[in-house]
Amino acid sequence: MMNLIDFMMRGFMKKCIIGAAVSGGFIFFILVAMNVLADEQLKGSEIITIPAGSMAPVNLPHHLHQNVLGDCNLCHDIFPQVAGSIIDLKNHKKLKKQQVMNTKCIQCHKANKEAGKHSGPTECMKCHVRS
Repeated sequence: MMNLIDFMMRGFMKKCIIGAAVSGGFIFFILVAMNVLADEQLKGSEIITIPAGSMAPVNLPHHLHQNVLGDCNLCHDIFPQVAGSIIDLKNHKKLKKQQVMNTKCIQCHKANKEAGKHSGPTECMKCHVRS
């Protein structure tokens, strides 16, 4: 026959196991939510406006590029994933004017177009649109 202490311990253990399961589930939910938010923050803005000197600024559809390309380093190998980095690097003479546009944007758009894939514009005024 089970004594009172054994009975109480079994009830206590059940409560501990249930409590741990509920707490673990809650913690898991919080961690997943934090991870999703961190991923969204790493994606940057949906549209990034890049000043272009005397030309109209470029409104780059950033999330579209991320979804299509899938690899951030296809663009970000020559500039960091930091807001304003292209302008900062140009101001410090670490990037030449039009370097990103000529070596990344237009080159990729032309390659996709030649391959028969959907591509972005290859003409200046298609990206540099005055509003």
